Amino acid sequence: MWPVCKKELSQFFSSLTGYIAIVVFLLVNGLVLFVFDDNIFDFGYATLDKFFQLAPWVLLLLIPAITMRSFAEEFKTNTYEILQTRPLTRWQIIIGKYFGSLLVVFIALLPTIIYVFSIQKLSTGEGLDMGATIGAYIGLFFLAAVFTAIGIGCSSFTNNAVVAFIVGLIACALLYYGFNAISKLPALTNGADYYVEMAGIDFHYHSISRGLIDSRDIIYFLSVIIVFLFITNRNLQKR
Repeated sequence: MWPVCKKELSQFFSSLTGYIAIVVFLLVNGLVLFVFDDNIFDFGYATLDKFFQLAPWVLLLLIPAITMRSFAEEFKTNTYEILQTRPLTRWQIIIGKYFGSLLVVFIALLPTIIYVFSIQKLSTGEGLDMGATIGAYIGLFFLAAVFTAIGIGCSSFTNNAVVAFIVGLIACALLYYGFNAISKLPALTNGADYYVEMAGIDFHYHSISRGLIDSRDIIYFLSVIIVFLFITNRNLQKR
């Protein structure tokens, strides 16, 4: 499993594309937080709420770009058959690719901790609510883990990396905000809207982001990850 994981890392960072993707992610977040209108300096108090509201939408673009080549490139170059000859089970290949992609996302998220220290230093009061901030980071990590599983699953459907990116982007967007949008329909205002919204990723991400680690949210995230990894396994089994 580790050789597959290491291969994913080296493949992503073997060209400037990987570095550019991470730099763009950090640059967009930094500009919105500290430079553009309605930045955190306009709030009058120490908060990272704007970052945790923006980050999921940036990850919607970043993670499909990271995962799109996972299996699509293997199918296109016919190296998946070579990979099958190695002493690895199908699940070891899937998990190796999954954790390799997730590690890249973690590397992209790690420098954002600078935002925490920066705001803490600039604050003249008590500073950030560290409990809520840690909870929000945990929520962001689980969100990234779910998006990565979705991206890996979408990459296993095709041998075209661009198609994998587009399908992954649409799937992540629909599962993240689609249920929230459907819950606002007038026909669902009799109480069903809550249950429809609860089926979406957005609901559980914001629940953890408040600093309350609920086992139901953790189970939801893990369930979605497992479902998409099983979908990936099913697609590979057909090949």
